[in-house]
Amino acid sequence: MKITGGRARGMVLAPLKGLDIRPTSSKVREAIFNILGQDMSGVRVLDLFAGTGILGIEALSRGADSAIFIDKANKSIALINSNLASCGFQGISRVLKIDVIEGLTLESIAPMGEIDLVFIDPPYRKDIVPGIIRKISISGILSGQALVIAEVSKYDHVPEHTDKLSLTDTRIYGDTKIIIYKKESH
Repeated sequence: MKITGGRARGMVLAPLKGLDIRPTSSKVREAIFNILGQDMSGVRVLDLFAGTGILGIEALSRGADSAIFIDKANKSIALINSNLASCGFQGISRVLKIDVIEGLTLESIAPMGEIDLVFIDPPYRKDIVPGIIRKISISGILSGQALVIAEVSKYDHVPEHTDKLSLTDTRIYGDTKIIIYKKESH
């Protein structure tokens, strides 16, 4: 797995072996950052179901101010910490061991301030993304211009609106569907 852009471009990250984990492909990562833009300056990132940390690390490489990585697996937590150290991003990151479905709370994220960009990359075909998006939507952690990007199976159905988020874009790459929500201004 290589970082596809920014100051750590070309850096090879350690993959997670032995667990049922599906890191975001370089093709999909490049597509996401082509949609978002390459300059992430001033952005605070939340990477849920972080796995290897590849999405958040890509954002940090492109200049994001900070990132919070959340996963429940000890092996993922160790790997994310290792990958952050390899890239020199430990000082602008936090890695938290939390079960996103059961234990994601505002208190666990609040010290980093409002979040501008959320990545959600759970196991496919578990139908958990709609509930997580609703939880994030009402949590109060999102900044005024926040985006939420989820990677799901192309067969998964997602809501068009949840409280404060509206679906603005959907792209399909093979079996992967990228969905992008934007916080609605009220």
